[in-house]
Amino acid sequence: MLLTLILLQGFSHTLAANHGSHWTYKGPHGQVHWSDDHLDCGGQAQSPIDIQTKSVRHNPALPPIEPQGYRSPGDGAFTLLNNGHTVEVSLPPSMFLRGLPQTYVAVQLHFHWGSRGQAGGSEHQVNGETFPAELHIVHYNSESYANVSEAKQRVDGLAVLGILIEVGNVANPAYDNILDRLKNIQHAGQKISIPPFDIHELLPGQLGHYFRYNGSLTTPPCSQNVLWTVFHQRARISASQLERLQGGLYSTEVANSLPVPLVDNYRAPQLLNQRVVFSSFPVGPSAYSAGEIVAIVFGTLFGCLSIFLTIHFVVKRIRPRINLFPLRQGRDSSKANGS
Repeated sequence: MLLTLILLQGFSHTLAANHGSHWTYKGPHGQVHWSDDHLDCGGQAQSPIDIQTKSVRHNPALPPIEPQGYRSPGDGAFTLLNNGHTVEVSLPPSMFLRGLPQTYVAVQLHFHWGSRGQAGGSEHQVNGETFPAELHIVHYNSESYANVSEAKQRVDGLAVLGILIEVGNVANPAYDNILDRLKNIQHAGQKISIPPFDIHELLPGQLGHYFRYNGSLTTPPCSQNVLWTVFHQRARISASQLERLQGGLYSTEVANSLPVPLVDNYRAPQLLNQRVVFSSFPVGPSAYSAGEIVAIVFGTLFGCLSIFLTIHFVVKRIRPRINLFPLRQGRDSSKANGS
């Protein structure tokens, strides 16, 4: 009897542990229920958010982001993993960031995406606009903490780069380093080694224009210790590249007889509450920077001046002909009367 009670107690603890660690984006363990087991997921500084540019505050002191070691991350292989929630690439400590309050060393990158035929996929939004996918590059504060495990417990421990991804007409070769190998990690728990490649090419070209705010991890445990940098410029991939991300992956293990597609792995925007979103560049209601506004104004004035000068010269050339026409008509009439 005692043995039975011990076994039942152990079984109940196992169920509780599994329940606490298991989460999904939809269903009984979906994102609306995350806070039941992970208290931070119901906090006041959660991510992602919908960035409303009319409320963004320009901070001219924010420097450009300077990735170090991104182009040459070393000779060691990367690990590409399907963890059941996303595809993740491990990154070496030779990669780090400058342009932040401290030095942050890279840990991993991963993706969020939607499903075929759906517009959504990104976690962050800009003025209510969503994008097909989003790339996150996770870093930890190496100046203050010995490793990422320690940093994850601290208020200033993590920094994440957010890259919004849109679809263009041309494929992005840098993303093929990952997308071409997804067929080898179709099921949860599968991983492979891949050659190192230029991570910098995954980023948008303009790294000086970004949004900055304090937030959280976008998955459980939703720790509220992330310094977010969301770039204003988007990265571009082709439609066929996006389809490789949206199809062929499963959130279940290979032994599962009912495989569940790995799609729509993005969290809904969270309330901003009292937080302020800063920008490294001037942003107006229309999301144009000051330089873009000046260019538009001067372009409009130049266009108006060109039209005015064109009309002026045309009228100037036509006017003598108009003045001569009545004179010739009068001469012709005189001749007619004289004969």
